[in-house]
Amino acid sequence: MTETPELVVLLADDGTPIGTADKATVHTSDTPLHQAFSCHVFDDAGRVLVTRRALGKKTWPGVWTNSFCGHPAPGEDVIEAIARRAERELGLVVSDVRVALPDFRYRAVDASGIVENEICPVYTARASGGPRPADDEVAEWAWVKPSALRSAVTATPFAYSPWIGWQLAAWPGDYSAED
Repeated sequence: MTETPELVVLLADDGTPIGTADKATVHTSDTPLHQAFSCHVFDDAGRVLVTRRALGKKTWPGVWTNSFCGHPAPGEDVIEAIARRAERELGLVVSDVRVALPDFRYRAVDASGIVENEICPVYTARASGGPRPADDEVAEWAWVKPSALRSAVTATPFAYSPWIGWQLAAWPGDYSAED
């Protein structure tokens, strides 16, 4: 039996949906603009979950980044997509999902030449338990103080995904779940 491909929503430059594409084939050296999201998960102690991307990831393998990212399916509510990806990637149930950077957008080229080209609103969420990440998504993880993450990204940007640096630079307030 053939598995149904995971689709991403393709976008015009103004953010208008213009079609769909198979996620497995969309990220290339000429990636079309598409819809995505990033999520920063905080615990009850105010720490943020950072993850190191699995070594088998197509783009930015082995680098540290925000808690998780994903793509809403065509017609899928973004909050539902966040819950789905939190469970799939991290084994987490998240709550209190809030938008932090509604207009975040970026284009970045990996060392392999693969392009990320996304309109990617950034969200925060809360988790009450610890992660049980999927091996194909996450190599390592850690709960860290938000100020420590900012310092680490500033001191060693090469160890982090480019989008986390851009997100932290654009973050309103002091980078916490309360912002």
